[in-house]
Amino acid sequence: MRRIRTSSDPSASASPEAPARRAVLGAGIAVAGSGLLAACSTGSPGSTVGGKDASAPGDDAPDRYVSPDGPEVAAAEKRRGSGPVRNMQLTAIRTQLDLGGRTVDSWAYGDELPGREVRVTAGDTLAVDFANHLPEPTTVHWHGLMLRNDMDGAPGLTQRSVQPGASFTYRFAVTRPGTHWLHSHVGMQLDRGLYAPMIIEDPREPLSYDKEWVVVLDDWVDGVDGSTPDGVLAEMNKGRHRMSHGGTETQDDKRQEPAGPARMLWGARSRLLGGEAGDVDYPYHLINGRIEDDPQTFTARPGDRIRIRFINAGGDTAYRVALGDHSMTITHTDGNPVSHATTDALLIGMGERYDVLVTAKDGAFPLTALAEGKKRTALAILRTGGGAAPEAGTLPDELYGKLLIAPDLEAAESVRVDSRSVDRTLHFTLTGTMRRFNWAINGEMYSPSQRYGVREGERVRMVFRNRSPMWHPMHLHGNLFAMLNGGALKDTVIVRPGHRVSVDFDARNPGLWMMHCHNLYHSESGMMTVIGYLK
Repeated sequence: MRRIRTSSDPSASASPEAPARRAVLGAGIAVAGSGLLAACSTGSPGSTVGGKDASAPGDDAPDRYVSPDGPEVAAAEKRRGSGPVRNMQLTAIRTQLDLGGRTVDSWAYGDELPGREVRVTAGDTLAVDFANHLPEPTTVHWHGLMLRNDMDGAPGLTQRSVQPGASFTYRFAVTRPGTHWLHSHVGMQLDRGLYAPMIIEDPREPLSYDKEWVVVLDDWVDGVDGSTPDGVLAEMNKGRHRMSHGGTETQDDKRQEPAGPARMLWGARSRLLGGEAGDVDYPYHLINGRIEDDPQTFTARPGDRIRIRFINAGGDTAYRVALGDHSMTITHTDGNPVSHATTDALLIGMGERYDVLVTAKDGAFPLTALAEGKKRTALAILRTGGGAAPEAGTLPDELYGKLLIAPDLEAAESVRVDSRSVDRTLHFTLTGTMRRFNWAINGEMYSPSQRYGVREGERVRMVFRNRSPMWHPMHLHGNLFAMLNGGALKDTVIVRPGHRVSVDFDARNPGLWMMHCHNLYHSESGMMTVIGYLK
């Protein structure tokens, strides 16, 4: 991303049918002591232990939850150890970004899109001095990491938001290698430019390859013809301003005029996704911050073995991805190794990551990310020799060849979970419609005071039932779950309309952890909840 100019003046301004949604999303921000959320519920609806209701009063009493800065969290961090300290700086600023011939005003981590890559080695301790030069509060979430709870970046739950002009130091042990990323977790800020790849290298890397290419996919609307993600959300909600789960305002009757042209997407359907493909008609789709008219070119030599790390940082778009005239060998998903499987194409939902190996042929080849069901594309180029560069809109045959998705994969033997009985089952029904935009879990829009209780050491099964007409990439913070029957180890899973998906996780990382749809427009409309460890 070429640098244009920046502005760090924090004083400058930023460019439902259910009537109480704004108040609900803002409720429960009761802050005490160290700034962690104190409010708790007295029950865990949808939870069963040994086939019986686990939400009886007394089991989930408010004082029974582990605090994000409690001794249980400190003890878990101590068990992770403390390796060499890697000090870094990260600054959120307002800036102008060149998307490849189209310049937009937006927010980003230092003048780059994506933000500068964070690369450390498993076993390190990461210390990031974060400064907020935005006109709004913000936080940083470390997506996919099993880290200490008070460093997770969930505003109003694990930390106070970092105010404009303020700073905060994120410090935690990094234990598991893999492809991850970091992003804002306040309101609609992720759908601007507040994200960056995070690569945790394996000191005993088993893969052999010559080059590595980190590929970040994104759908883009911010700063285009006056559009902002907040304005698009207001359009979805017929002008009713939604409450960010990291903010403080709770009025429900304030109206916000949608900014820019209409962005509501109607009639976009995907057989692969099982129904409606998305909500937002994004004008651009990006690979590594570039529109397809001016794509990034990655150079290698014929015969090079290339590791491609795919990250979907989009707000509302699944991507079908293929490299023209090449097959791909999947090695990891969500940072975790799988039994190697060969495919022509991948389907990557928001928040998901896939690592693949390819052996480069001689020439210039399109790496195409098709916005699934939306028909627009993003493009990058792999060049190892001569020949004309692929043009915008190139659709390689591989996009429509063999395609593997997460349920098709098996966990590598090194990370396969052992067989044991399930101690607790959590049931999550996903509801809502695009027309009413009333997204919820178990009929309840997000409130940080609602908790689903688990106990450290338990094997927990999460059962997702999608009763809505749209697919949802469900993401769990701070924990990894396994697809059943030896399936892949992940932190984000696609749940298609009318489908039921069950996953298991071992409760080994105490704290309060968000679980939500990674469609940003769904989560900020209420499709979030909290998994809370009981003392």
